[in-house]
Amino acid sequence: MRPDALLFHDDFRLAPYWWDAAPPETSRDPVPERVDLAIVGSGYCGLSAAAEAARQGASVAVLDAAEIGAGGSTRSGGMVSSGQKLALTNAIRGVSSDRLGRLMRESMASFEYLQRLIADEALDADLQITGRFFGAFTQGHFEHLRKQGELLHDKTGVTVHLITRAEQRSIIGSDYYYGGILVDEYGGLHTAKYHRALRGLARRRGASLHSHAAVERIERHGAHFRVQTARGPIEAKHVLVATNGYTGPLLPFFSRRVLPVASYQIATEALPAGLMSALNPGRRMISDSKRNLFYTRPSPDGTRMIFGSRPAIREVDEREAARILYAKMIQLWPALRDVRITHAWKGYVAMTGDKLAHIGEHNGIHYALGCNGNGVALMSYLGQRVAQHLLGLDAAPGAFGEGTFPISVAGMASHWAVPVGAALYKLDDLWDGRARAALS
Repeated sequence: MRPDALLFHDDFRLAPYWWDAAPPETSRDPVPERVDLAIVGSGYCGLSAAAEAARQGASVAVLDAAEIGAGGSTRSGGMVSSGQKLALTNAIRGVSSDRLGRLMRESMASFEYLQRLIADEALDADLQITGRFFGAFTQGHFEHLRKQGELLHDKTGVTVHLITRAEQRSIIGSDYYYGGILVDEYGGLHTAKYHRALRGLARRRGASLHSHAAVERIERHGAHFRVQTARGPIEAKHVLVATNGYTGPLLPFFSRRVLPVASYQIATEALPAGLMSALNPGRRMISDSKRNLFYTRPSPDGTRMIFGSRPAIREVDEREAARILYAKMIQLWPALRDVRITHAWKGYVAMTGDKLAHIGEHNGIHYALGCNGNGVALMSYLGQRVAQHLLGLDAAPGAFGEGTFPISVAGMASHWAVPVGAALYKLDDLWDGRARAALS
C-alpha cells in the first residue's frame, strides 16, 4: 500500500470535489408560518418540485436538516442516462408489459426534461453528453453486455456501439476490460453546480429554502398539516417528503421502504498534461459489469479523475475508503500510480425493494423516493411531476405513481442487509475473477 504521505495531497479533504466550485449553503431565514407546500429535503427532487410549484403560484418552503445541498444529490458521480436501469435490471420483473412501456417512456422523458430545463433556464450545470462506456469484467460479461446493448437500443433508441477488447484502447486507455459497449447519448454534469442552479431557480420563482430545519413531527390538523421543525412550526396545505437516502426514523412509513446505501468516491489532483487524453480520450463516463462495480469519469474541466466503488463489506471512514479506492483505481489505470488524492467522500443513495422509484401519497403526505443510484435526471423529473399532481394540475401521477410502494425488508434491517448484500456481491466478483484469471 502506498504511504499516506505520498497518497494524500497536502490539500486533501474529506468532502466532495464538487463542493470546491459550489459548496452547500446555510440559509437561516425564518421559516414561514404557513405555506401551500412544505418540502422535506433539499435534493434535486425537492428543489425541482419547489421550482415547479412556485411557478404555478404556490407558496413553498424547502426544509433540510443540514445545509442546503449537503445531501446525496451533490455527493453522486453526476452521471446521467435515460432508461438504462429499467432496461438492464431486474426492475422489469413482475411489471406488466403495459406499465413497463410507460415506465420506460417516463424514464427517457426524465433525461429530456433535464436537458430542456438546463437549456431553457440557462442553468450553470456543466452538462456534457460525451457518452458512457460499460466495460466487461470477463469474456462472459462481454457477451452479456452485447445482449444488453441490443436490448437497450431496442427499448430506448440510444446508439450503442459494441467495442471489442482489441478496440477498447480507443475508448479507455486500459487493458482491464474484455471490451464492452459504448452508448453515445449518455453523459454527466457537475452535481453541485446543478444543485446551486436549481436552488437559484426555485428562489427566483418565489420558494424559500431553510437549512438546519430538521422536521421533527408532521401532524394532520383538519385540512392542513402542522410541520414541526427544529426552527419552529409551519402550517402547510400539502407536504412532500423528498429525503431519498437520508430518510430518517421520524418518518417510519417512508424509512421502511428505502434502504440507504453508502456510495464512496475519490478525486485525484490535476493530472499531468496529456494523461487524461491517454486514459479517457473522449472524456466519457465509465462503469463496468461487476456486481461491486467501478464507476469513473473525468471532472467536467477534464483535469482530474473521479473514481467510485464500494470499498468494503461494511462502511468505513472516508480516509480508509480513499486508500482502498486508490488501489482499485490503479488496477484499472496503472498510469495513475503516482497521482495523489485530493478528495474523498461518501453519500447515501436510496434503494427500494422492487428497484423502482415511487411517487404517491400516504395519509395525505406526498412522497417521491427511491433513486436506486440513478437519480440525477429521474428525481429532477419526478419532483416536477409530483408537484403538478399534488396541486391538481395533473390528475394522473404517472407510471412511477402506480401500484404499491412495497416495504423493503432490507430497509428495515439495514444494519445487516447492506453488509450481507455487499458480501454476496464480493463473492460473485471473486468467482468471476477466478474465471477471468484462468483465461489470462
